[in-house]
Amino acid sequence: MNSTKPYLIRAIHEWCVDQGFTPYLGVAVDAATRVPREFVKDGQIVLNLGLEATHQLLLGNDEITFQARFGGKAFPVVVPIARVMAIYARENG
Repeated sequence: MNSTKPYLIRAIHEWCVDQGFTPYLGVAVDAATRVPREFVKDGQIVLNLGLEATHQLLLGNDEITFQARFGGKAFPVVVPIARVMAIYARENG
C-alpha cells in the first residue's frame, strides 16, 4: 500500500494556490536532500513552493523536485517525501 503523504502534500499545495496563499515546505535535511547547505539551520530548511518561486515543480510520490533561486543563483532542489516535515500556508501557518 502506498503512503498517503505525497497525496496530502499535493492536496495542501493545491489548496494554498487556489486560496492565493504561499505554500511553504518544512524539510529535515539529510544526505539525500539536495538544497543549498548554506541555508540549512539546525538540519532543517523551509522552502517556498509558490508558483512564482519555483520552476518545473514536480510533486511526485517519492520526491519533490524543482528549480529555485537562492541568493540570486538558480539551484536544482530535490526533497525526498520522507524528509518532508510539514507543508503549510505562510499567511496562516
